Amino acid sequence: MRVNQPAGKYYSTDYLRKLCDLWDFRGSGITNMHGSTGDIILLGTTTKQLEEIFWTLTHDVDQDLGGSGSNLRTPSDCLGQSRCEYACYDTSSLVYFLTNEYQDELH
Repeated sequence: MRVNQPAGKYYSTDYLRKLCDLWDFRGSGITNMHGSTGDIILLGTTTKQLEEIFWTLTHDVDQDLGGSGSNLRTPSDCLGQSRCEYACYDTSSLVYFLTNEYQDELH
């Protein structure tokens, strides 16, 4: 399973704890942080667990789900103004806007 990373790849410990607890309970417990897709990769579960995982991610972890198949790769951004004194614009806001714009167009 792929889970989209947050903007700038900033994670709270609470978010990571919920994600890991979910994956220990419903999956194999094996993860790949920022694999070749840039997403969080959760490896190894069964088909009957998928709906339970989706429910928990959307309702308890407050993680947005959606996919674009091969039409759109997961956008990623640098840390921008949050860490770089030379940043000229808010990269996280731009990636958020572009993601919504193109996901909406695809769906």
